[in-house]
Amino acid sequence: MKNMFKMMKVTFYMLLILVPILVVQINPSNAAEGKGVVYFAPVEDAVERGLEKFLERSIQEAEEQGADYLVLEINTPGGLVQAANNIAKIMRESEVPIIAYVTKHALSAGAYIALNADQIVMKPSTTMGAAAVIDSQGNTAGKKAESAWLADMRASAELHNRDPKYALAMADEDIVLEDLGVKKGELLTLDAAQAKKVGYAEAIVNSRNDLLSYLEIPDAEIRDVEVSFAETIARYVTHPVVVPILLSIGSIGLVLELYSPGFGIPGMLGLGSLLLFFFGHMIAGLAGWESLILFILGIGLIIAEVFVPGGILGVGGILAVLIGIVLAGGSLGNILLSILIAMVATIVVSIVFLKYFGYNGPLKKIILFDSTTSEKGYISSVTKSELIGLTGTTMTPLRPSGTAVIDDERYDVVTEGNYIGQNRPIKIVKTEGSRIVVREINEVEN
Repeated sequence: MKNMFKMMKVTFYMLLILVPILVVQINPSNAAEGKGVVYFAPVEDAVERGLEKFLERSIQEAEEQGADYLVLEINTPGGLVQAANNIAKIMRESEVPIIAYVTKHALSAGAYIALNADQIVMKPSTTMGAAAVIDSQGNTAGKKAESAWLADMRASAELHNRDPKYALAMADEDIVLEDLGVKKGELLTLDAAQAKKVGYAEAIVNSRNDLLSYLEIPDAEIRDVEVSFAETIARYVTHPVVVPILLSIGSIGLVLELYSPGFGIPGMLGLGSLLLFFFGHMIAGLAGWESLILFILGIGLIIAEVFVPGGILGVGGILAVLIGIVLAGGSLGNILLSILIAMVATIVVSIVFLKYFGYNGPLKKIILFDSTTSEKGYISSVTKSELIGLTGTTMTPLRPSGTAVIDDERYDVVTEGNYIGQNRPIKIVKTEGSRIVVREINEVEN
């Protein structure tokens, strides 16, 4: 009985210690006090497919943690239309309210992303707009692409009851807005004050704390969504400017490796660049294992072509490599342009390298590079030029070739095309290697 009382006493004290801990774990202080949680995710640099993957993860994390808001801190000059469209779709499907917080510039695709947020908040002296769609060369895209983009800008503006004429003026230089001083041939770019005036910004704030005060949760817990190392690589590798550079380094490195014995720095740089290309695009969700397998298979077939000549393996290998890269590239137009740039760069570098350094690669033992030219002392036959002018007699009829005796020696001779009978006097008029050309003496004298 005494022991039972003692056990009950110990249990009671343990409960006194454990219950407060369990209460804190089950009911965190922020939730208990109604402070709320706000996630912040950066939208910086170019808009590309790597950013799309990062924002998809940010929204998913905010939803799982029951965040009150997800704030996108925007400072971007724009980027790929396809990536912006995919990001907008993810934002519209989000269960967490999304705030577009423009910290410096939200231009082009950045403006489009901001229009798809539930609210737009801007810092003073920030801008939003200039959203014309352009191609990879920096020129205005075709009418079809422009029409689709204008429809997307209109729909995004109307999504939250904003006047679509301002969104259209950001992308169409034919629209004139006299109240904002936008003339024909110009694109609309709103500063913070103008954006608030026309209903394209709900508030202007100076800091995160001011933003939380505007959202009426000044004591909310701020959680920053960090870009992981893999996502950083993916964002860098999928950049439309970096892709052709990586492909160029990859192809040039592998080609130069064929010009040098062993496996050295050019080969490692080339292989590393191509693997980085595939790794980044796989992280960004653009490439699957099938593209990498096709690429590796293609390289294997190209190597096999060296040992099994015929052309079929080589052509199949090149096609497999190109298909693998195209499948991993995402945008067909951009990846084809990148491949073309890489091919031109590789051809130019190869020609220069071969001209100034020659060939000393692993194929030297397999492929015959030496030539037996007269400059190197090789002579296929001796030219009998010393016979020119000598005379003799035909042993056989020349029809037009036959045999003649010259200085008591027999020679195989040929006429210039005419017939010469047997035992006729002849004279040698020309020699070409082992070929001796003769004429009848009476014709020569005539």
